[in-house]
Amino acid sequence: MNFPIYIVIIMLFLTTSCGGNDQSQTVAEHHEGPENSVELTSIQYETAGIEVGRTEQKQIGGTIKVNGILDVPPQQLVSVSIPLGGFLKNTGLLQGSQVRKGQVIATIENPEYIRIQQDYLEAHSNLEFAKADYERQQELAKENVNSLKTLQQSKKDYQTWLGKVNGLKTTLKMININLSLLEEGNIVSSTNFYSPINGYVTEVNVNIGKYVSPTDVLFEIVDTRHLHAELTVFEKDVLKLKLGQKVRFTLANETKERTAKVYLIGREIGSDRSIRIHCHLDKEDMELLPGMYLKAIVETGEALVAALPDEAIVDFQGKKYIFIPSEENEKKPDQSEPHEIVKNTQRYTMVEINTGFSDLGYTQVTLPDSIDGNADIVVKGAYSLLSKMKNSEEEDYGH
Repeated sequence: MNFPIYIVIIMLFLTTSCGGNDQSQTVAEHHEGPENSVELTSIQYETAGIEVGRTEQKQIGGTIKVNGILDVPPQQLVSVSIPLGGFLKNTGLLQGSQVRKGQVIATIENPEYIRIQQDYLEAHSNLEFAKADYERQQELAKENVNSLKTLQQSKKDYQTWLGKVNGLKTTLKMININLSLLEEGNIVSSTNFYSPINGYVTEVNVNIGKYVSPTDVLFEIVDTRHLHAELTVFEKDVLKLKLGQKVRFTLANETKERTAKVYLIGREIGSDRSIRIHCHLDKEDMELLPGMYLKAIVETGEALVAALPDEAIVDFQGKKYIFIPSEENEKKPDQSEPHEIVKNTQRYTMVEINTGFSDLGYTQVTLPDSIDGNADIVVKGAYSLLSKMKNSEEEDYGH
């Protein structure tokens, strides 16, 4: 049977068209879906800054986010004033100066100090005379030589001078006058004042020659060895607080995480419907300063969860992924080198995960069953790997 020539041509055209469609479909299927692995040379590895770690146990669920500041207890912050006014004769303190307890911090001069010392010497002398007279009158009274009135008058004089001497002695001690030297006749017009604690000077409010009164604060000295965190907690979260709860906090412009424990809980709701809680730092740091702002997490729950640093997790096409390094390093020729120098390469596989809550730079993660809980995971440089993988895909599609 002879087919017409046009029928043969139509059959050949249909056969060619079907074959072309199959080939196109095959190519599309070959490139369907992103590649889930990426390979780096040793140079690329160093440039990407890859760091490997493992999941950590973090208490992310059951927490309260709060703000606060670093502060010192009242007994660690001292405002230095002078009990009796005077002119500042000398001081070597500046803001930030470190001082030791008992160190001379100021010398004050005042002519009034001379009068007080003179009054003390006079009163001390009269006291000795009154005491001797009172003792003599007591002996005479035993022999009924003097009258009762005379004895009572001598006793009154003695007690009067005793009270005056004790009062002046207390005043002189307050301004640090050496009584032993004074009783030897050494009168001074100026006296030294000393630091009551170890610490650092935070305020200097005087200058040489300035007159200061007892109400003036010359210096403020703070002992930073016992800083604590003062946190503000809103009313809705108050019932979740307990003594001893762990607190994790970071200072402003700092990524380092520090820890503390709840030590005291306020008992009064403020006008802003919040209370203050006092937390002791687990590790003291002399570099910290009172007044530093901080962000904190108070852990109110008990369950620990597996977590990774936020930078270990990448977002790709609406899903969360991590990168797992392969167990073996391969050696392959580097085609970019003129003589195909053999270099180490490292392969990383992108694995989808589920994520939960995030706090202070960490995110709760649930790994697939195929990944061991102690498996190595890329914790730094994950986005560099994602970028390299996407670039590699684009190059494959371009070819």
